[in-house]
Amino acid sequence: MTREAYILAGPTASGKSAIAATLAREMGAWILSADSMLVYKGMDIGTAKPDAKEREEFRMGGVDVVTPAEEFSSGAWLRAAAEWANVVPPEKPIVIVGGTGLYFSALLRGLDRRWTKPPPEYPVIKTDRALLRERIAARLEAMFSQGLEEERERLHRLYPRWSRTASLAIGYREGDSREKIFTRTCQLAKRQDTWFRHQATALYVEPSVEAVRSLWKTRGPQKVEFGT
Repeated sequence: MTREAYILAGPTASGKSAIAATLAREMGAWILSADSMLVYKGMDIGTAKPDAKEREEFRMGGVDVVTPAEEFSSGAWLRAAAEWANVVPPEKPIVIVGGTGLYFSALLRGLDRRWTKPPPEYPVIKTDRALLRERIAARLEAMFSQGLEEERERLHRLYPRWSRTASLAIGYREGDSREKIFTRTCQLAKRQDTWFRHQATALYVEPSVEAVRSLWKTRGPQKVEFGT
């Protein structure tokens, strides 16, 4: 099934989700998350998952798909994305936002990591490394004040054994300190930036609603083939 979609990618804490939500609201669009950790039920605070009201407003796909006890993959995400897209009304615009570059590549180039198609072209939030570290630090403080430690403990009680993929989630390892979480998040942001530089043809855009809106209007939506 082919649908048109507006895409916005970027590293963690770059502000992409808030920008995408504002523009999706303007368009009356539904949102598909391309984030490998938002798929896990219960991982809300530590993944900066949009709240229940926002998820319902945008009929958000790619969120709360499996429990931390279950494995997940780019193929599983593609299947979930296809199921979600199948129920999006034809008149509803689609916005795809996230930081998991592999998901974008799987969607736009296919699952085969040998990839014969060229790197896909899509908008990526332009980031400043120092500013991003400040944003990560501020978001981490907010997460702890919102109850990240309690959420982590509750999830480990509910799911004593976690899948390999869920265990990669930053902030959910038992005993992780703020310093470790901060360092790992900064490392993640660097890896994400590297992916977009080398595995995509990035259309870099300033981190503002106005800049992304202008780019989307100029370029228009992209044709996306949903399916495996």
